[in-house]
Amino acid sequence: MTEAVGIWPIRRETLALAEHLTGGLGGTLFRPWEAGTPQRGAFGAAFASVRAWVMIGAVGIATRFVAGLPRSKHTDPAVVVLDDAARFAVALLGGHEGGGNALAYRVARLTGAVPVITTATETVKPLTLGIGARRGVSLEQVENAVLHALAARNLTEVREVATVDLKANEAGLLAFCEQYALPLRVVAAQDIAARPWVTAASEWVQQSVGLPGVCEPCALIASPRGRLIVPKTALNGVTVAVVEDRAEDERWQP
Repeated sequence: MTEAVGIWPIRRETLALAEHLTGGLGGTLFRPWEAGTPQRGAFGAAFASVRAWVMIGAVGIATRFVAGLPRSKHTDPAVVVLDDAARFAVALLGGHEGGGNALAYRVARLTGAVPVITTATETVKPLTLGIGARRGVSLEQVENAVLHALAARNLTEVREVATVDLKANEAGLLAFCEQYALPLRVVAAQDIAARPWVTAASEWVQQSVGLPGVCEPCALIASPRGRLIVPKTALNGVTVAVVEDRAEDERWQP
């Protein structure tokens, strides 16, 4: 495999989105409509030439393209499918071993999509962290605040971290997520404004970012069927909220 990520837009109309992803991921952009051959065959011929694919189109079409190509989860390229409207980034193939789950989160951060992860290794972890931070916080500040909020719970129980888009590039937060191999979900400020789920609004956050709060709504939006078990806790410039998945017998109750 020679290239890191291949971007395969199934429809010419998504070229602008594909170019945006290519720049953000440092990938190689394919323009399959220029080849003059059926796309499914062209994709099959190129399948093993990259370590991972981002296909832009419907999951059904992507599934037909991929059918018959995988050989081993240890060597197959990962496949992430992003719909044309950039609503969902689905880790379709190689989620864990191939890095597809992490790629789905990267695609989601670049486009505002919701990452869709279904591998058991990640989905059995019951906790989601919502984190807010003042500008310039360090990895250690984030780490200390998270451990303080978790108390007796363990970082190995955490599935993902969520924050507002205004904090998506906060170095200390990114370093924390990288150190603990935790995916970072970015929630648009407008989505938080539409669902301002906070136990107590913060005047400082309202003045600073125009929202009543960050950590609680981020955690609840990322895990909408979960329960807030740790309301906003603040420590040295970092706020943390913890949401836990409901027990299986509660999960599907109205």
